[in-house]
Amino acid sequence: MKAQPQVTDTLLRQFTGYNLKRAYLVIETELHRILKDHDLRVTSFSALAIIVENPGLPQTALANALQIERSSTVVIVDALEGRELIQRNKVETDRRAYALVATLRGRQMFEKISGLMHEVENRFQSGLTPAERDALTGALRTIEHGGDTAG
Repeated sequence: MKAQPQVTDTLLRQFTGYNLKRAYLVIETELHRILKDHDLRVTSFSALAIIVENPGLPQTALANALQIERSSTVVIVDALEGRELIQRNKVETDRRAYALVATLRGRQMFEKISGLMHEVENRFQSGLTPAERDALTGALRTIEHGGDTAG
């Protein structure tokens, strides 16, 4: 069997996006494993987290927060509701709108998955000091907001 040539990616490593993607690929593998064990996907877990944090959130606000189409949000909400992780309540002032609330089961599942995800993140960030972890989070948020440090 012929040995594979040594491939370098030095030219790509100068780009933030490439480094972000490489780091995410490592984390993503663990994330998908955790979520698969709970029969969730990244987007449905993200939706659950936002609903847990924002009880009574309208579906349209959830779509905006996730930056996905409203029709895709309906599918996610239907699936979470079908598993009794959230409830969809009518909004009294607008019969067309629904307020989303996590059920006890949904909050408990979120807490369990969140704990597992913290373990994974702690393992991957174990070589960073607390200040470096804070700086990493801050830098990522700055990038997310297009370089605006106030974002």
